[in-house]
Amino acid sequence: LNLRALTSWVGIARLFAILLSCTAFSLVASTGVYGGPYGTWCMFSWGFCFAVTLLIVLLELFELYPKLPLSWDDFTSAFSMLAALMIFTSSVVFPSVFISNPCNSSICMRQAAATAISCLCFLAYALEVGLTRAKPGDISSFLSTVPGLLKVFEAYVACLIFSLLDTYDNVPGLQWCVAVYAVCFVITLLIIIFTIGRCLSYIPCPLEKVLVAYNALAMLMYLTAVIIWPFYSFNNRSRPSNCGPNCSWNKHLGVTFLTIFNFLAYLVDLVYSTKMVFI
Repeated sequence: LNLRALTSWVGIARLFAILLSCTAFSLVASTGVYGGPYGTWCMFSWGFCFAVTLLIVLLELFELYPKLPLSWDDFTSAFSMLAALMIFTSSVVFPSVFISNPCNSSICMRQAAATAISCLCFLAYALEVGLTRAKPGDISSFLSTVPGLLKVFEAYVACLIFSLLDTYDNVPGLQWCVAVYAVCFVITLLIIIFTIGRCLSYIPCPLEKVLVAYNALAMLMYLTAVIIWPFYSFNNRSRPSNCGPNCSWNKHLGVTFLTIFNFLAYLVDLVYSTKMVFI
């Protein structure tokens, strides 16, 4: 047995994440109030992160991970970043959708407790990301570096954008933005998968410089989306008075902010990648 899987700081953070995600899932399940797409997403996030983190701990405890045909450090770094983003999203979405005001029933109290525990679970995964992040000069595990972690962030934000898309047909400007989101998401996801699967070494070109060029291209493409998406979405359109959670205007506003976030992520990614390769 590799007891360091349980006694190291990373192991302790994972144990806390397992306990907290399971507790948040159980509290919400006990209320029976988690219907609809938002509740299903939150329950999936807690359950998925609990199951995968438990599997990681068991594989490291019994030292079975070297037998897997993947880069273990890249996989665990990418997953910890993904889990932190998923739990953070659930910690924001769940209370905004399900917790009523005033909160004076037993069901609401359990929902509030689940929200607080979910926030602590996010801190546990954020701590794991910080503990496993590559030190300056160490590039043995790409997805543990800042550019690698940003790749996970960029792919996740693109998924959030896809979940908010509803009406963009017959508007060439909006269709271009959707194409930008899709192309950048697919390429970024392939980079993550190839890195975890140890396939990047088979690419017959200077990979580091190709990644820098891709980051520059993706940043420019997102820059066009930052300008075009709000122009065509809100041109001569004010927010309807009865705009609810599923209102198209609110969804377009969410896509606008997420587009800006991804543009900034690709910009920072380009700066760090250029520094790593050329400086």
